[in-house]
Amino acid sequence: MKHPNVYLIGLTGGIACGKSTVLAMLTELGAHTIDADRITHELQAPGTPVYEQIVDAFPEAQPAPGAPLDRRRLGAIVFADPERLRQLERIVHPAVREEIRNFITAVGQAAGPAERPVVVIDAIKLIESGWVAVCDAVWVVTAPEEQQLQRLMATRGMSEAEARQRIAAQPPQEARLAQASVVIDNGGTREATRAQVEAAWREVVRG
Repeated sequence: MKHPNVYLIGLTGGIACGKSTVLAMLTELGAHTIDADRITHELQAPGTPVYEQIVDAFPEAQPAPGAPLDRRRLGAIVFADPERLRQLERIVHPAVREEIRNFITAVGQAAGPAERPVVVIDAIKLIESGWVAVCDAVWVVTAPEEQQLQRLMATRGMSEAEARQRIAAQPPQEARLAQASVVIDNGGTREATRAQVEAAWREVVRG
């Protein structure tokens, strides 16, 4: 069920396609934005219920009692085994969904009677998590695979083999594009990406 007093955009795309870049641009334009990956990091902090469940299921991802999760080690485990990945998602996704729902509700409640604020959810698993059904629009960010590889290796310190494994573990881009209301090609310059984002934003504001 869509939110009558909020215009909800689901922002998705493959790993290292540049969703965070587009999200930052939308924030500058006036959207209320929430990053599912950031929420995931917060929910996995030591002492949280999600952290405890992950440690129980993946003890090898905890370097020492009470220590932050070794996310690189955890990633190596789950991206090498689809069932372990699904196990991790069953722990994390419900908690992330609850946080996002609370955020959307809070924005809607804070809006004036004549307002319909724009909320953007940045989620790599937007489609798989069922958000499409409640979104007014789905924006998909794309980039060539070679750029994804270079970004993962440069910004996250992955080897080429690790980067290719992360990309291969994700659903094909065609599945996202089939749901897209807007496609943002982030394979060019930042200015070219901004021009696309601003053009699509004007359509949202125009309503």
